[in-house]
Amino acid sequence: MLNIYFGDMPEAIYNTEVYFVNVYDDKWIVDDFAKEVIKKVDKSEVLDSQAIKSPVLGIISPERLSGGTKTLLLMKNMPDKIFNASTCGDNCAKYILKIARERDLTINLRHLMDFGKARFKAHILNDNSDVTGMEELLFKAHEYV
Repeated sequence: MLNIYFGDMPEAIYNTEVYFVNVYDDKWIVDDFAKEVIKKVDKSEVLDSQAIKSPVLGIISPERLSGGTKTLLLMKNMPDKIFNASTCGDNCAKYILKIARERDLTINLRHLMDFGKARFKAHILNDNSDVTGMEELLFKAHEYV
């Protein structure tokens, strides 16, 4: 289940890029989920745990991945933490939903993320309500962001 808290959330990790660089594990990068995210979000290919082939930057280390990719990898690998999902673009939304289908996932949003036209269920922590799609999420985000 996807749990969303809109607005300022003191326990959320806000600067996910710095946090990632200090905590990530090499095995995260060679995981199937990571390979897919890196390919789709960053348009890059994982060569090994320390080398990613970017069409723009050449061979890069995991520290140079996009902020959205780093945040998704944190969400996937650190289930006990809450991360600022506003560091992610809308191209990360389907991966957030994918993680949330596998286990409970709580995210902090400071903007309205576009989760697409397909139905999804999310629990809004601000008022303990549920939404089942973007239209309902839009109204909730408007109240809190």
